Amino acid sequence: MSQPQATDPITLYRLQACPFCERVVRRLQELDVAYESRFIEPLHSERTVVKRVSGKRTVPAIDDPNTGVTMSESANIVEYLDGTYGEGAA
Repeated sequence: MSQPQATDPITLYRLQACPFCERVVRRLQELDVAYESRFIEPLHSERTVVKRVSGKRTVPAIDDPNTGVTMSESANIVEYLDGTYGEGAA
């Protein structure tokens, strides 16, 4: 199976100055994967946009239109990006 083409940018839901969000940004840049940042409401209870996308109010969260994957948690996202768009991607 070949690695998906990142023809559409991944949407990254993030906060300003969030170290977990920056970790995902760095990996996206390292893998040269197109993405669009959506900066969301800092107040946890107001994060309805993220909850609609990933089912949680935590950031970072991504929506990958190339694979249909949505997820949150920076470690999971980095692992997904490496497995999907990294050098060893199947």
